[in-house]
Amino acid sequence: MFTKGGKPDLVLFLAVITLVSLGLIMVFSASSVMGLADAGNPYYYVQRQTILAVVGLVLLFILMKVDYHVFKPLALPGLVVSFALLILVLFIGTGAGSASRWIRIMGFNLQPSELAKLVMVNFTAVYLANKRDKARKFFSGLLPILVITALQFVLIMLEPDFGTGVALVFSVLVVLFAGGVHLGQLVGVGLLSVPVLAYLLTMKEYRVKRLFAFLDPWADPTDTGWNVIQSLLAIGSGGLFGLGLGRSRQKFSYLPEHHTDFIFAILCEELGFLGGVSVIALFFVLAWRGLRIAMKAPDLYGTLLAIGITSMIAFQALINIGVVTGSLPVTGIPLPFISHGGSSLLVSLAGIGVLLNISRQCQD
Repeated sequence: MFTKGGKPDLVLFLAVITLVSLGLIMVFSASSVMGLADAGNPYYYVQRQTILAVVGLVLLFILMKVDYHVFKPLALPGLVVSFALLILVLFIGTGAGSASRWIRIMGFNLQPSELAKLVMVNFTAVYLANKRDKARKFFSGLLPILVITALQFVLIMLEPDFGTGVALVFSVLVVLFAGGVHLGQLVGVGLLSVPVLAYLLTMKEYRVKRLFAFLDPWADPTDTGWNVIQSLLAIGSGGLFGLGLGRSRQKFSYLPEHHTDFIFAILCEELGFLGGVSVIALFFVLAWRGLRIAMKAPDLYGTLLAIGITSMIAFQALINIGVVTGSLPVTGIPLPFISHGGSSLLVSLAGIGVLLNISRQCQD
């Protein structure tokens, strides 16, 4: 059960520890005013994030020691639990407005859709590793995974959570591609999905407004374009070196979600262009080391699992930074390791723990 010998990837480990540490600093800086207003305690949000970071790091160290092969027989039970949680959250979940994304447990929020991404990556990796020769056949290879992924996507969309649903689908597609599924089949499925994606983007009025706000946020600066404009103001006012840690002006109720989805804007405002580029560089390091681990993994399962976890985290970071910089339409995806949010932090650290375990078994 426990892996013997082999040293974990130190570069990956240090990059993640740096991101988590920076995340705690930025959560405190970005949320202190809100914490004082909401709970009379400027440390309210960072205290909760610190507890979850400690739990997540303990989980990382445990999974770094546990042989990743123990997760192969857990793929199907994990998928069943994931489906159960995604259904349960629709009935007893909590969230902002009409959304229902979290299950309240012991004062903390569990987001089943975050767990679903990691579960689907593992399930797809196990499925393809077991199929091998049948992976390039449509009915016995690609179709079953597509059906399962589509069902998970539909349940996540019912919450609704378009961003996380897209992140889950992307991670699965990357694993399928790496696992040898016929490229023509993937392209065909992608083309057939375009009308569905277009419908999903336009079926809700707020999504249409977000799309138009992305194209021209200044057309409606006090409503749909507000988030993007305030985010760009925060980034721009940071300049090269930033205003200084704790000196953000946008966190005073100008920029919504400034300690969660838009925390990168506050980071750039306080730490400047150099701070923002440093964070992006750390995610590049994470992606590089993750792909390196995948290429040196001892078996196909390890390769696919490493690629899936790496793409899951890297894609989420790419989408978040794209939204914050106005390069992509607004969607609710946190920045891994940095944003306030327990489920994202725990799942990301768990994924890194598995990656580090694979690195301990890599072939030189």
